[in-house]
Amino acid sequence: MSERVEVRPGAYHDSVTLLQVSRAVAQVDGVDAAQVAMATDLNVEVLVRMGFDVPPGAGPNDLVVALRAADDDALAVADAAVARELAGGVGGRDAAGDGQAPAVRPRTTGSAASGGTLAVISVPGQHAFPEAMDALDAGLDVLLFSDNVPVEQEVRLKAEAARRGLLVMGPDCGTAVVGGVGLGFANVVRPGPVSLVAASGTGAQQVMSLLDAAGVGVRHCLGVGGRDLSAAVGGASARQALRMLDDDAGTDLILLVGKPPAPEVEAALAGVVAGMRTPVLTALLGAGKPDLTVAVEQAVRALGLPWHEPRWWPPPEERTGSYGRLLGAFSGGTLCDEAMILASAELGPIASNIPLAAAPHVSPDGPTSGHVMIDFGDDELTRGRPHPMIDGSLRAEWITARAEEAAATGEGFVLLLDVVLGHAASPDPARDLVPALSAARALADVAVVVSLCGTDGDPQGLDRQAESFRAADASVHLSNAAATRRAIHLLGTTGAS
Repeated sequence: MSERVEVRPGAYHDSVTLLQVSRAVAQVDGVDAAQVAMATDLNVEVLVRMGFDVPPGAGPNDLVVALRAADDDALAVADAAVARELAGGVGGRDAAGDGQAPAVRPRTTGSAASGGTLAVISVPGQHAFPEAMDALDAGLDVLLFSDNVPVEQEVRLKAEAARRGLLVMGPDCGTAVVGGVGLGFANVVRPGPVSLVAASGTGAQQVMSLLDAAGVGVRHCLGVGGRDLSAAVGGASARQALRMLDDDAGTDLILLVGKPPAPEVEAALAGVVAGMRTPVLTALLGAGKPDLTVAVEQAVRALGLPWHEPRWWPPPEERTGSYGRLLGAFSGGTLCDEAMILASAELGPIASNIPLAAAPHVSPDGPTSGHVMIDFGDDELTRGRPHPMIDGSLRAEWITARAEEAAATGEGFVLLLDVVLGHAASPDPARDLVPALSAARALADVAVVVSLCGTDGDPQGLDRQAESFRAADASVHLSNAAATRRAIHLLGTTGAS
């Protein structure tokens, strides 16, 4: 076994790029372990747990390349793969495109601005606040991809942005579209007259994908961060984003998208909307409210266009069985929320690591009972590991464990999972998840329903992904709400509480 740990001082790359690089290199033949990451305290801890010795003095602005392979030849191949993958990424490249950091780097976010209007910040959460404040000082709007930013810092950033007439998108803004250009986890959507204000990442992706499927294009998607509609933050960025879009001549209709908001924040936003010239439709989840698919239908009809139910791919054979439980394995928190809202209305409370009000909390680590849905994209599950939209291994392990439980009890279950396509997501989610689905069905009576969020333009190939899951005997739906209703239908009365 051959091993090497290299520290590259000052060679910054964004976290999404590095997660993809690590995953790609780890799949190279002969590679036992690969981690390419900035040397934050958390990442160094992960490297130590993996058995690597990180040289002392490495810090958050330094890149660590840690490789373990079968022999020196395999190590050399892995090293070449790192260089190739970094050269293909977007973070940390110089003008020559060789994947190396430039010799002289700006010392602050503000000093890096040269005629731009938007700063995209993707640094560890504990370092994000000064960088974002520096960008605001330079007169830039901010897209803050970083997560794990304290809520009090978010409040301060958004108050400063409002004072300056600027916008902070985030923290934890994973998806945005600005002038038709996708940022972060972004689907390929056609340009058009609809803009979004989104306190949700996968919720925004679902809405934009369904709009695209209906022939409606998107101009902007201003992601404001999942906490923006909470009582603590008060919808500060949502209010600012609504005002900005109201002044945008190219926006004919605005959709306000988000998880269930705090009641007082929802009321305050209604007041803002009432004074706007541009029509605004809301897609804010909650009991008794329209689901995201219905909200898109309303938007399409408001534009005077016909509506057709989103596509779905039925399994080769109609599934029948005795399914006592509904289990959900999600990469998107909003899609998980939507599924829990719809399912709990029929089945009663759904246990989760992000439960709805009055529902049980459950850890994804231990055995489960009853109806359960897990958000594998929750911050607690992405510390030191790739997001599940990039790497499906954690979900695959959980599905296998649930099938082993079912085999021991003799009780089948319906499995509902989301698959999110687009730039920055896994290049082949079906390859990551189908083996686990096949293994689960070999162990127990399992019916699989897939919520496939994507467009015909996405690099993974929408139809190719759908057919791969369908070939694994899954029912595949472009609408997350339709997928959830299909799962409830398969469960029938046997799963009712």
